[in-house]
Amino acid sequence: MGIKERQERDREAVRRAILDAARELFVTEGYRNVSIRKIAEKIEYSPAAIYGYFPSKDDIFYALAEEGFRLLHMSDDPGFDAQLAGVDPLERVRSIFWRLYEFSRQQPQYFELMFVDRSVPRISQAYERFAFARELRSHLIAQIQTCIDSGALPSHLNANVVFRLLTMGLLGAAMMRLSARLTPGENADSLARDVLAVTLRGLQTTGPLESTFVDADCLPDAHPAAEKAS
Repeated sequence: MGIKERQERDREAVRRAILDAARELFVTEGYRNVSIRKIAEKIEYSPAAIYGYFPSKDDIFYALAEEGFRLLHMSDDPGFDAQLAGVDPLERVRSIFWRLYEFSRQQPQYFELMFVDRSVPRISQAYERFAFARELRSHLIAQIQTCIDSGALPSHLNANVVFRLLTMGLLGAAMMRLSARLTPGENADSLARDVLAVTLRGLQTTGPLESTFVDADCLPDAHPAAEKAS
């Protein structure tokens, strides 16, 4: 290994250490309570060294959110789309959205940081960086539209609104599990499955919905505080 390759490897190792330390601190202490200095102390580096990798704490969050979306991205599992080939459109939507809940189980720190912490920066402020996440969202909405076009869901439904309803239902179940708010004997996985099944079943028989969606091309902020005051 040459000097340049070794330097690149060492730099990537430090960057990884910064992100791992920041992710853990953001989740355990809350984003707003963590400083660059605290991250530096955790990995025994100086704050100046951290700034050599990330211009700000917000940039560290954006890097972590980007990793989280890529972990959630279906392209990380090349066989997933093949498994759904020929599957009923509604079952395909069910399987795709179930992955969101599975993500909360497999990557709880990323999930909590992306979808729970109200103090993190708005992802819309880094619009260009998350083009691939908008593509993922568009793919999911297209799958819902296929259900509408095939008659599996009523024609009066808006695919964007259906996307919102399914996402919010599963996020709620995941948050209840992560926050340990379930009562003894409740099964979080069963609850999440029921939320998904009941929502889809209700959509099949529902009349016009009150919800609307303004801009189908935007990527909403990942966390529930997206509508908080700027």
